[in-house]
Amino acid sequence: MKNALTLDMAATGKLISTIGQGVFAADLSAALKEIAAFEYMVVFGYLGSRRPLDLYDDFPRGKRKIFVEDYQEGPYLLDPYYTATTKPTESGLYRLRDLAPDRFYQGEYFRSYYIQTGLAEEIAFLINLPEGAVVTVSLMRTAKAFSAREMREMRKYLPVVLAACRKHWNDLALNFSAPLEPVSEKGSDRSLELALREFGKGLLTPREREVVEFTLKGHSAVAVGEILDISPGTVRIHRRNIYSKLRIRSQGELFSGFIETMLKSAGRRGV
Repeated sequence: MKNALTLDMAATGKLISTIGQGVFAADLSAALKEIAAFEYMVVFGYLGSRRPLDLYDDFPRGKRKIFVEDYQEGPYLLDPYYTATTKPTESGLYRLRDLAPDRFYQGEYFRSYYIQTGLAEEIAFLINLPEGAVVTVSLMRTAKAFSAREMREMRKYLPVVLAACRKHWNDLALNFSAPLEPVSEKGSDRSLELALREFGKGLLTPREREVVEFTLKGHSAVAVGEILDISPGTVRIHRRNIYSKLRIRSQGELFSGFIETMLKSAGRRGV
C-alpha cells in the first residue's frame, strides 16, 4: 500500500490526462488500487428519484446481475448511498455503515438483497455535481474490511478524486432523460412513494406506508418513532396492522412483496 501523498505520479498524471475519455474510470480504479487493494469498483450516477446510471463497473458477468441489474430494478431505493444522494450530503469518502440506519444489518434490504453480494465491506466516494446530480465511486472487498489506515490514505487522495470526477462527469445531469421528480421532506423520493402506494393500494394508510418505508430501509422501531414523531409502541402497532392488512408474517415477505411491486410498476412505466 502506498501513501496517497507519495502515490506514483505517473498514475495520477495518466488519470488527469484521460478526463473526458472512456478509459477514465478504469484509470481511476488503477490509481486507487495503488493506495489500497479492492476487488471491484462500480460508479453510479444519480439524479433525484431517477433510475441510477451504471457509469462504470468491472464485475464479471455473473456478479454484474446482482450488483448492477438487480440493484437498478428497485433495491437501490433502500440503499443508504442512494438515500444520501437525495438529501444534502457533503462530498467525501464514506463507509456504508456511516450512512446506514441503526438496524440496517438486521433489515430485509441487507438480509434479502445486499448479503447476496458477498462483500466484506463497501466504501464510496460521494461526489456532488452541477444540477443536483451525484456520482458514487464504490470500492468493494470480499475478504476483509478497509483498515483505519487505508481509509486515512484514501481520504488524503480525496481532493484528486473530487476534482477529476467533477471534471469528467460535469454534465452528468444531461444523461437523465426523464423529468425530475421531487424529493419529499422526509427524504422519500417520488419513485419510492409510487411503489409504496401501489404496494399497499387500498389497504395501507399514508402513515403505515411511511412505517413500511423506514422499516424496509433498516430503521428500528425507536428510530422510526423519532423520524415520524410517534412512540416506538405506536410504530409496533402500525407494523402489526400492516402485516394483518397485507396478510404477511415477516419482514422477508414485506421486502419480497415490495420488490415485486416495484418490478411491476417499472414495467408499466416502461423504465
